[in-house]
Amino acid sequence: MSDYLAGSCNIGPSEIHRRYQVAITGGVLYLILGIFLVVSDQPTSARLITFAPAMLASVGFIQARNRFCFAYGLMGVFNFDSAGDVKKVKDPAALKADRSQALKIVFKSLVSATLMTALVVAL
Repeated sequence: MSDYLAGSCNIGPSEIHRRYQVAITGGVLYLILGIFLVVSDQPTSARLITFAPAMLASVGFIQARNRFCFAYGLMGVFNFDSAGDVKKVKDPAALKADRSQALKIVFKSLVSATLMTALVVAL
């Protein structure tokens, strides 16, 4: 049985769990790196590297919360079974909805990671 819903839900519980793990990993790296860079009074250019873990945290969290993998959406697949067991989206309208949602997730993640980076740069 599939819970796939075009443009809304393309991953199941195990995939969602993996996205939360990515978010936590990115968040921890962001905090550690950000604190280190601020405490050691590094220049702005050095602080910009916090964008990478901030993006990791943002992408993971937003995908998990939305139950939607942006990469799967762009590739036109979905997964509600074990990791890597993807199924192809065949309906062109569903594929269009998935790609639209994928781009929204990327945009939200970029905005979030930019704000997180700006915080470290401003401190």
